[in-house]
Amino acid sequence: MEPVYGTVLEIARGMWAFQGIRFTEVDFQKFPRTGGAVVAINHTGYLDFPFAGKPAFAAGRRKVRFMAKKEVFDNSTSGPIMRALKHIPVDRDAGAGAYQAAVDALKSGELVGVYPEATHSRSFELKSFKSGAARMAVEAQVPIVPVVVWGAQQIWTKGLPKRLGRNKFRIIIGVCDPIQPVGAPDALTATLKAEMQQMLLKLQDLYGTHPQGEPWVPARLGGSAPTLEQAEALDAADLEERRRRRSEPGG
Repeated sequence: MEPVYGTVLEIARGMWAFQGIRFTEVDFQKFPRTGGAVVAINHTGYLDFPFAGKPAFAAGRRKVRFMAKKEVFDNSTSGPIMRALKHIPVDRDAGAGAYQAAVDALKSGELVGVYPEATHSRSFELKSFKSGAARMAVEAQVPIVPVVVWGAQQIWTKGLPKRLGRNKFRIIIGVCDPIQPVGAPDALTATLKAEMQQMLLKLQDLYGTHPQGEPWVPARLGGSAPTLEQAEALDAADLEERRRRRSEPGG
């Protein structure tokens, strides 16, 4: 029993009901009911992770241990909650410890949630994937379960105002076929991205017509979000600014 995790889930469900969020579930039956697995999630906003946990909960009330940046654990408010939920802190300057903790959890039968894109996609398209999810799956000999969330960026995402009140947004969540840990990590990563891209397009089609000009809608679908190339330039500028600040005295 994990009372904290259960309480957090109840609070989340209550919040979703208050917001009037409408969920569409696609292929939830593909989520494994037993055994360890790497749960690979696309990253469009700050609330991807609770939505991506819904298929796991539907598969026998399973819980996902998400890998999250160390700063979230250092926060006096979120830190105790993250530790109680047994999520895994990631220090971007020393990631080996987090990687090993994730592999150990997978070998013990846990679900470990990862973002192959590493950071938010401001374009809401899939960015380049890191190979960490594939390497973990191969080392632990567990499948990768790709989960794609569409629409969460309407609520809270980087660079746009939060919309946490009653909004009746539609969120679509899809589960791809599990990918077995066979082959080289780079090839598995390419397969993972291809599967998630196919599911993303499927969910966008299910959503129907997207409102034109909206900042949460990809440019490809008529929105005002930056293109993938423009978003990569913005990310590079942010990274350079963070490096500059760290290089300054007291940074």
